[in-house]
Amino acid sequence: MPPALTGATAHDEDLLVRVRAGEETAFAQLVEPYRRELHAHCYRMLGSVHDAEDALQDALLRAWRALPKFEGRSSLRSWLYTIATNTCLDQIARRPKRVLPIDHGPASDAHVAPGEPLLESVWIEPYPEFLGVEDGFVEPGAQYERREGVELAFIAALQHLPGTQRAVLIQREVLGFSAKEVAESLQTSVASVNSALQRARAAVQERVPERTQQATLRALGADSVRDLVDRYVDAWERNDVEAFVALLAEDATFTMPPLASWYEGREAIKSWASNYSLSGAWRWRVARTTANEQPALGFYAWHGGDEHYRPFALNILSFRGRQVSDVTAFIARSSEPRERETFQRYPDEPVDTAKVDDVFTRFGLPARLG
Repeated sequence: MPPALTGATAHDEDLLVRVRAGEETAFAQLVEPYRRELHAHCYRMLGSVHDAEDALQDALLRAWRALPKFEGRSSLRSWLYTIATNTCLDQIARRPKRVLPIDHGPASDAHVAPGEPLLESVWIEPYPEFLGVEDGFVEPGAQYERREGVELAFIAALQHLPGTQRAVLIQREVLGFSAKEVAESLQTSVASVNSALQRARAAVQERVPERTQQATLRALGADSVRDLVDRYVDAWERNDVEAFVALLAEDATFTMPPLASWYEGREAIKSWASNYSLSGAWRWRVARTTANEQPALGFYAWHGGDEHYRPFALNILSFRGRQVSDVTAFIARSSEPRERETFQRYPDEPVDTAKVDDVFTRFGLPARLG
């Protein structure tokens, strides 16, 4: 008789029997409770929603094929994570890591217009609200809350780790798996897992703020966060450079993937904004949302031709105390190659429908504002 699933309910055991008989709908029911958290795991590993979706589909196909031979020595959840992790490691081995512009090259001259976009897929992508866990939920052995585990700075830091270190850190400190479970998952020793974890911890701590965004947002409180976001929105909708800059930390950064250009420091950002985005040449409207468990804003630029505000960029805000420390603006305009003389000011470039789906529709934002 085939082995049972560790910790499985009677319903799961019934589904398992049907799966082993070749029933695909039973398999879909069996794995559905884990789909969201597995998707978030793949995103942490890969830094891309699209890559995470591909990896999850591949992992579930591998699981479907392997489940009839599953020996049941671990829980179904642990087994699925093993397959998803190894699927992601295969992807990491085949493609360059994803980064943010701040890790791609030096800060730009604030008096020079942002350059044209990079066409290759090198950028980390924003992540929609993670609905798979409760607020503040931490598993035994985990060091990070699950919501901290999709914050933009943490995701960016993870991408600099070798694949195995990335997998070890996530499984140990976000998912709370034991060193023994991780060793079995990666087919290595507990000593190797512990060594990789120490190196990964040190590397990530060098790249992330001392305080997570979740801790910062809790310390501020909902009313203060709302006030800061409202002031940020008001400054942009009024093209008020001084009000915008007053919200920034002295060493703030402003990045705009797929542009490699980025600006560092309050004064540099002020110079860039004064000459370009907040020069008065464009009119902005803003809609609020959440991305990577942080406050985010959908920016729309006025288009006189159809007399509507068209999607421009999804801005994710990071705070340090009561100041904005980092803004990452994921732009939703065309990045198709064109001759330099035909390249328009970026807000005047055509809307990219696929990017609108990725950075607006996916985050519950409308396709245009009146």
